[in-house]
Amino acid sequence: MEAYLDNSATTPLCQKAKERMVSSIENNWGNPSSLHEKGIQADTLLKDARKQLAALLSCNEKEVFFTSGGTEGNNLAVFGAAYQHKRKGNRVITSAVEHPSIQKAFDRLAEDGFEVIRIPTDSKGLIDLKKLENAINDKTILVSIMAVNNEVGTIEPIEEIARIVKRKNSPALIHVDAVQAFGKIPLTPKKWGIDLMTVSSHKIHGPKGVGGIFIKEGTKLRPVAVGGGQEKDIRPGTEPMPAIAGFFGAMEELKIKESLAKLTENRDYLVAELEKRDSVVINSPNDALPYIVNFSLRGLRSETVLNLLSDMEIYISSGSACSKGHKSPVLTAMNLPDDIIDSSIRVSMSRFTAKEHLDYLLTGIDTALKVIRKK
Repeated sequence: MEAYLDNSATTPLCQKAKERMVSSIENNWGNPSSLHEKGIQADTLLKDARKQLAALLSCNEKEVFFTSGGTEGNNLAVFGAAYQHKRKGNRVITSAVEHPSIQKAFDRLAEDGFEVIRIPTDSKGLIDLKKLENAINDKTILVSIMAVNNEVGTIEPIEEIARIVKRKNSPALIHVDAVQAFGKIPLTPKKWGIDLMTVSSHKIHGPKGVGGIFIKEGTKLRPVAVGGGQEKDIRPGTEPMPAIAGFFGAMEELKIKESLAKLTENRDYLVAELEKRDSVVINSPNDALPYIVNFSLRGLRSETVLNLLSDMEIYISSGSACSKGHKSPVLTAMNLPDDIIDSSIRVSMSRFTAKEHLDYLLTGIDTALKVIRKK
């Protein structure tokens, strides 16, 4: 049996994504910018995919743009906002538990002379709202906070964060990295008062190499790349239509409410079973996104456990796939003890995760507790 439980790293393609990709490759391979029939066909597909993305974000079609994925989208939001508005101020704010594509972007801003403020979190990964409020001033031009943490599943209070920024009468744009939230919980950035939001395809059973960014109408960004004018110059370059077609198909298959109910049941079952084992410490908060469960097996290094489980065809993670081989900055920022961090495991599920997969994982964990401790 195989149990793939690393869906926060990436997901397998769903059937609709495969079908739309094959159709695009075989029949609809034109350049959307071309004026002939093949170009018109591709442009129609592009418009349909954009309409689907806009519907999922409850916004206007002209407010969504396609990118190569979450990392590029995050870089575009951070650098585009900071360099466009640097005349208004030089303070930029993020949290201590962001994805590396945000953390390293802010590192670059610090190198370029921006004042970078990183808001700490509590032991469950929730940012300190009071410290956030105190950090915002009239020179703050960007606040970037993720919607759902990729390692522990903490859901940040995005609506409250937006209210705080607006209440301080700051010129700051608000950016939300919604890569782990998209397709799993309802997202309404315009209603929440968000200016920028990034999403990705391969976290929702679409292909890699494509994602999207919401840019509220009237928001100005300095493009990171320049080229032929595609995506209204926000992200120029010939659109990768097979990838966008696959993203379109993945979005069509989404059933957010039904999947959330199923995954809540899965999470509750897994946590209840894990807590029966004396060695287990649950690191994810009770109200985390149910797709992610982070826990530690006291006394066992996560790398050793991962290798043993991999041999059993059980695939999990010790944290973010983008921080391979490094101590988790998220769990460190949450001030968890070193032994908990060193033994942490992330199980990330999808709508295709069944109870039998979780039972096999539990069998694998019991095997690890017996085998590794004997060595």
